[in-house]
Amino acid sequence: MLIPKVYHLPSVTLEVQMKALRFHQARDLRIDHIPQPDKPVGDQVLMRVSYCGICGTDLHEYLSGPIILPVKPHPETGAKVPIILGHEFSAVVTDTGPDVSDVKAGDRVAIIPHLIKAGDYYTRRNLGQFSPATGLVGLTWHWGGMGEHAMVPEQNVVKLPDTVSDEQGALLEPAAVAVNAVDYAGVAAGSTVLITGAGAIGALTALAALAAGATKVFLYEPNASRRARLAGIEGLSLFGGMREDLLQAIAAQTDSGVGVDAAIECAGHHAALDLCIAATKRTGVIAQVGFYPEKPQVDLFKLCEKGLRLIGCWGNDVTMGPRLVAMIASGRFPVERVITGRVSLDNTVADGFDVLTKPGNDHLKILINMKA
Repeated sequence: MLIPKVYHLPSVTLEVQMKALRFHQARDLRIDHIPQPDKPVGDQVLMRVSYCGICGTDLHEYLSGPIILPVKPHPETGAKVPIILGHEFSAVVTDTGPDVSDVKAGDRVAIIPHLIKAGDYYTRRNLGQFSPATGLVGLTWHWGGMGEHAMVPEQNVVKLPDTVSDEQGALLEPAAVAVNAVDYAGVAAGSTVLITGAGAIGALTALAALAAGATKVFLYEPNASRRARLAGIEGLSLFGGMREDLLQAIAAQTDSGVGVDAAIECAGHHAALDLCIAATKRTGVIAQVGFYPEKPQVDLFKLCEKGLRLIGCWGNDVTMGPRLVAMIASGRFPVERVITGRVSLDNTVADGFDVLTKPGNDHLKILINMKA
């Protein structure tokens, strides 16, 4: 069981500056020149960022924040707005504190962002993501992946082999969310699965379900352009439009027409959850991943009548990194399929955030190339 160390808060130098994209307030992201992190202490790992993904959480903060971002010093980390965004990133280690044992300068790494607290009730059970004391790199920490340099505790660093690229490494965190959802849904060899929503998380969840051995994965996404981006993946059936067409296809392609073994809801819309309830076989499982901006209206009678198990998914186990790296390195989990754009740090707001928040956009994941 992972027992994380007490946080060693990072120091800064007033002499060496770096560029970083920081959140100041809603619709106000700025490229600031700020002191870069100084010599690491304790278990801290200093790194130069390679690639950073723009996450749906980042978009919510941009449009309506601060939501998670602290306006007062975070009780565990001391961080507060303005904060460097970015919790999906890969990097190269440049220096380490004296208590670091598993990585060294020159290592290529990726980040699992949960800052879990030693000794916490949930941490002792490897469920640190559920602790109210848990923070997140890029949201409640001093450094994020949208800065040229970052410093994080060693527990948040995962080494990358030569068989995993920097771009693939930047997708480790959303891949962890997807694999966690597949685990919660009980997907195994031979399973049939419905996934609603083909954003980055939905698309990665579909890939994770196939990697887990699912024989048939149905992916429902109304946006035709997004469906087109995922066309040609073996074992993946793409649907949009009338839900009756999908339900008929599921009835025809599942054992005795009883429905899918599991559904994973990634759209965050009550109609999508209703579709999952309709499509899942009696006594099946529905894993809820998407966040709802409003309280959903759901047919709970049908949920009970069918004996369905509805499970909430949140984050992932911080120890999942090596497993994810092995899955990606094997080629069975091609996370790079969800990359649909790359931007420079200077153009991140115009070519990244503004594009991704435009209604009807067909992007899945835009990466910031911090090496450009």
